[in-house]
Amino acid sequence: MDSNLFTVFVFLAAACLVVPLASRFKLGSVLGYLAAGIVIGPFGLGLIGDAEKIMHFAEFGVVMMLFLIGLELEPALLWRLRKSILGLGGLQVVLTSSAFTLIGLALGYSWQMSLAVGMALSLSSTALVLQMLQETHLMNTPMGETSFSVLLFQDIAVIPILVIMPLLAIHGVQDQQIHASMIATLPGWAQTLIIACVIAAVIVVGRYLSYYLFRAVARTHLREMFTALSLAVVVGITLLMQLVGVSPALGTFVAGVVLANSEYRHTLGTNIEPFKGLLLGLFFISVGMGMNFHLFAESPLRLVLAVTALMTIKTLILFTLGRFFGLNALHNSGFALALAQGGEFAFVLFQFAGTLNILPQTQEKFLTLVVATSIALTPLLIALYNRLIVPKFLSVLSERSFDRIEEENPIILAGFGRFGQVIGRFLNAQGVKTTVLEKDPDQLELLRRFGFKGYFGDASRLDLLHSAGAAKAKLLIVAVDNPETSLEIVRLAKAEFPRLKIFARARNRRHAYELSKAGVNYYKREVFDSSLEMAQQILVSLGKNDSDTYSKAIKFKQHDEATLKASFDFFDDEPELVSFMRTQRAELERILQNDISGDSDS
Repeated sequence: MDSNLFTVFVFLAAACLVVPLASRFKLGSVLGYLAAGIVIGPFGLGLIGDAEKIMHFAEFGVVMMLFLIGLELEPALLWRLRKSILGLGGLQVVLTSSAFTLIGLALGYSWQMSLAVGMALSLSSTALVLQMLQETHLMNTPMGETSFSVLLFQDIAVIPILVIMPLLAIHGVQDQQIHASMIATLPGWAQTLIIACVIAAVIVVGRYLSYYLFRAVARTHLREMFTALSLAVVVGITLLMQLVGVSPALGTFVAGVVLANSEYRHTLGTNIEPFKGLLLGLFFISVGMGMNFHLFAESPLRLVLAVTALMTIKTLILFTLGRFFGLNALHNSGFALALAQGGEFAFVLFQFAGTLNILPQTQEKFLTLVVATSIALTPLLIALYNRLIVPKFLSVLSERSFDRIEEENPIILAGFGRFGQVIGRFLNAQGVKTTVLEKDPDQLELLRRFGFKGYFGDASRLDLLHSAGAAKAKLLIVAVDNPETSLEIVRLAKAEFPRLKIFARARNRRHAYELSKAGVNYYKREVFDSSLEMAQQILVSLGKNDSDTYSKAIKFKQHDEATLKASFDFFDDEPELVSFMRTQRAELERILQNDISGDSDS
């Protein structure tokens, strides 16, 4: 039997069996992967033995995650987060390293070993924290942005830590020692210059030359070729960064930020996302496999004390810094708990310290288990945070309960903001009975002050839709501001009330596509008509004929709506979409430049 195929089967089967159970009990996929690794690992059923080799390969999933996050960011956002990245992140690494160094000295270890371990323990798990933030939709909250900022600085800090480590070597290191990079033997100024040149080259190539490469591949109209190119970009940058001793995660993150404005960004992300998910799952499985329970059996009290000390000290430092940098109690407690564990880079640094004779092998294995255990405990802490701490803070804020809905009307209007108000007022003026649901209490108070009736409620909740009479209603109007919430309401309504017609507000073309795919009966882009009407008035003010301009505006609208619907057939294929839109733009220019009388556009 092929051992490689057996290994793949074991990984896939374990993930498919354990992860759904963890998700079922709202513990998150990460804890499920860790549990799967423990079950199939050498200290569980023993189905797979070499966890270290698998982890080394699976760390590439972390690299892909940082690349995808970079694709979603822009330099302006990073500049806005500079205070958190440099200030909060820098203080966290320095203070945590110092704290654990002092603890090591107090326990009688050498200052070299104490400093090496302190620097390694100052890092948190980028893979774990970002995965949890994405699963719980907390990435764009103050907690999420602050956590991301600190993790980004920690990835940057790996570079100087790798430079410092060889300087701490107590005993002579053999010539065959593994260097951090191919430039490790060069003077410090030369290493810095080479690293700066390499990063600058990545930025220049990504900013100015990648477009032509992506366009050439896009013209082949072979999706697998674009997938191959997407993977080649990430793998190539990873190899380049490893050659010069830079964190591959940091290098690919920079490349992602550079490509954030590329027209091929969406296609890149779509192609890499499945590989990222599988490799991250494999990484967490390998962490679970590497948990040496023999060491736990030998000295359980020592391990419990070490894990408790690690997570408590990091939590206290993070919480103190979070308060200093202005986080409120709710977000600060979540931020401190989320980053309280050790990180995946600690495994690499412990191994490197062992190679340099700074860390004895027994201590290396013990500290590796401590970090792995802290990673495994973090999803449980976050689950407790969501169930115990968050409701407590919400109760302190005296959040009002949803209103009891006392009427059933043929139309339900979800959202009474600047878009929903126009619809609601017009329908009300025609005597059309409408049940208005609005979850912003301030907006609802304004609504009632002007004599309109509405209910405080969240239309993304099935019980509220039932109370509003969705089972008997004829039409649901989704006018909420948030596109994700809008899609959530639409999908819920289509699944539970298939006969209910749905009209929805679309934020943009992408949102319109997602709404169409979700099955809405009608959608309307929120600023399209007003923008087009202003464009008409601009032309009239420039001396253009009023009726001629109006006719062309009608044709522009018809052409744009037809083009949008036609593009839905390949909306996820960005190269083909770009080509189609360029063709349609030329067609639109031809139509509008013709005389109105000879225009035959449909």
